[in-house]
Amino acid sequence: MKAVILTGFGGVEHLVKTDVADPVISDNELIVSARAIGINPIDIKTRKGKGMAAAFENIDPIILGWDVSGVVTQTGNKVKSFKKGDEVFGMINFPGHGKAYAEFVSAPETDLALKPASISHREAAAASLAALTAWQVLKYKMKLQRGDRILIHSAAGGVGHYAVQMAKHLGAWVAGTSSGTNKDFVMELGADRHIDYEKEKFEEALHNMDFVLDTLGGEITDRSFRVLRLGGTIICIPSGTSPDISEKAIEKGLKGDHFRVQSNGEDMKEIASLLENGLVKSYISRTYSIDEIQAAHLQIETGKTRGKIVVIP
Repeated sequence: MKAVILTGFGGVEHLVKTDVADPVISDNELIVSARAIGINPIDIKTRKGKGMAAAFENIDPIILGWDVSGVVTQTGNKVKSFKKGDEVFGMINFPGHGKAYAEFVSAPETDLALKPASISHREAAAASLAALTAWQVLKYKMKLQRGDRILIHSAAGGVGHYAVQMAKHLGAWVAGTSSGTNKDFVMELGADRHIDYEKEKFEEALHNMDFVLDTLGGEITDRSFRVLRLGGTIICIPSGTSPDISEKAIEKGLKGDHFRVQSNGEDMKEIASLLENGLVKSYISRTYSIDEIQAAHLQIETGKTRGKIVVIP
């Protein structure tokens, strides 16, 4: 089959389309004929030698990607939830070797959900890692409840645009940061307050927030402490940022932690329901072909992507 392999860590020139062996599955796995693939910042970090790169040092070939939507072509002997011909989507084997940049993707049964008939494969692939991250943070890490006040950084981005919609669905008051060009988009997602980070300091505009979802890290993390009420919580998503966030938060009478998403088919089913009922929508700013995978990486690398981009194998 055709796949994009990573020939070495570094620039996009290391992403090479080639022929590789078809996947072989165990009893609890299935094979998905990919119809759309999601691209995420962790893909770019890993390609550069960070992110998940350490786990791939002894793997050959390395096939990046964790988000896929497609059609089941084969099931293992013990697979019970899906059958050949089912349309499915999910985040595969994260953290681990997802191997989604390929025509056919092997996946554990427990990582997938049925794709709602009302959405496209592109919308489903987009709503995998990013949507799952937002859902797991809000529902399990924060336990967000009606009336809570939350600040979501980079609210127009991949995780951010799902988080705004999900937080509103859960009944929270939502503030979101983005550039001024994305103000209307963020407000249309349901945000109650938009902050243009180019013109306004969010730590001066907001006070007594219950939660901060930090999708950026660095100095944004330190500044975010100032908007929280006593006992408030900040959760950081970017890998390799603010390793001492918990200690810093405790010193200020706050709570702080990192979060890394985990593949979970049951959570994907909840996301599928949100998508099916129109409570959450995927915004796709651009679609690339698999032959344009390098360009797709460069777009994510700008840090300026509105919503999601997807790749068609």
